[in-house]
Amino acid sequence: MDEQSPRASTPRRPRRGRLSRSAEFERAYRQGRSHADRHFVVYAFPRGADDEARLGLSVSRKVGGAIERNRVKRLVREAFAAEADVVPAGHDVVVVARPGARELAEREGLEGVRCALRELLERAGRA
Repeated sequence: MDEQSPRASTPRRPRRGRLSRSAEFERAYRQGRSHADRHFVVYAFPRGADDEARLGLSVSRKVGGAIERNRVKRLVREAFAAEADVVPAGHDVVVVARPGARELAEREGLEGVRCALRELLERAGRA
């Protein structure tokens, strides 16, 4: 990029408040606090910044095929956005979907995912 480009001076930021680098995931796994139920594991790491909470997702093939995994990821992103008030600012949150997350998404949809995620995020916010 040349010097005149507006992006040349802009620092790189993850889009839409998401974790994108493996080092960010590793830090949350190793130094964060974890809370789990039968559908999800949530790792929360306070990074000290005062900006919005960032979300990282891990949905393995144990959850299902590509269509099922993408549906679970979409629902978790929507649920996280809806429950953003529960997560303290400046936290990195990694949500690991367990195989039970697919059944929850099929059975209860967004509302079921939202309730399960809210419960874990509340526990993570108190810790």
